[in-house]
Amino acid sequence: MTVRNLSPNQMFVKMAKAHVPEYHFTGTTAADFKAWKEAATPRVLDTLGDFPPSVDPNPQLLAEWEYHDLIRQRWIIDVQPYLSATMLVNIPKGLAENETRPAILCCHGHGQFGKEPVMGNDTSPGLRQAIADHAYNYGDVMAQKGYITYAIDWIGFGERNDSQKPNHSSLARNRDWCNLYYLHATMFGMTSLSINVAHGKAATDVVSVFPNVDAERLGVMGLSGGGTMTLWMALCDERFKAAEIMCYSDLWWAFGMRDINYCGMQIAPGLFKLVDLPDLQGLLAPLPLLIDIGANDTCFKVDTATQCYQQLSTIYQAADAADRLELDLHPGEHGWGGNKSEAFFGRYLGV
Repeated sequence: MTVRNLSPNQMFVKMAKAHVPEYHFTGTTAADFKAWKEAATPRVLDTLGDFPPSVDPNPQLLAEWEYHDLIRQRWIIDVQPYLSATMLVNIPKGLAENETRPAILCCHGHGQFGKEPVMGNDTSPGLRQAIADHAYNYGDVMAQKGYITYAIDWIGFGERNDSQKPNHSSLARNRDWCNLYYLHATMFGMTSLSINVAHGKAATDVVSVFPNVDAERLGVMGLSGGGTMTLWMALCDERFKAAEIMCYSDLWWAFGMRDINYCGMQIAPGLFKLVDLPDLQGLLAPLPLLIDIGANDTCFKVDTATQCYQQLSTIYQAADAADRLELDLHPGEHGWGGNKSEAFFGRYLGV
């Protein structure tokens, strides 16, 4: 009697392990890189689908207070028809009226709190635990280093999760809103990624005209799902001059198919047909890029995370940009290493 596979997921794992993406990078020279990037980038960006229409952001300052020797602001902005976002901004105290600083978009990852712990909200036990578990307060720490930092909730998180305040919906019935919003978006020819990128651009439009922000010195950083958003924001918005991707390095067959460690906010139709994650990251070259990998990360295992980085290094080497790629391989779990961020952004954005 034959033994055959009846597991659809094992089918997908085996398909993924055998799959070679159409734009898997195999070149070695600058000419190889240039041709590859020019061919792959428009195809990859097309997988995002349509972007929602832009609107006047109509920014309104809701509150301003001081904490951790920073000026903290809470804004509300319109990001597309029928939807707004609250935005937190951290500003170093004592800036002169015409003094400008670089600004960093700080992308949050998964978790019920969204942007709050990233921007330094430590006012409850749950928030303090999130910060402790993942060194999650990079939007607070980098502001204390002299940067202006800002963040919004991606759809499905914080105040833009329909199950949480101020929405109070029980429609999800314990399902993940990431996946439900993705289903909705694809019905309109969009993706959660295209929607979130549009919202991130809207937030950046608003912050870029703040009097103390130097719009020519913008960076982006984020952990996990925030690493996903950091990657796509940098791919889609050339205003960002440096990026730090934390604990979002791996191979699709491993973290996606084998571990099912992804959701609707991280994917686009046909993406893996075209590129694996190191190829996707490599499309950023020659953009200065800092990669954080946790040696004890239980979400993105170090074994395949370092394979991803090695392939990424090959791409940056071919692009004659090896000196613009850095690694913070830290001994922690799934979180921000924080060992090289200040020097990295200082090198490319100043402060």
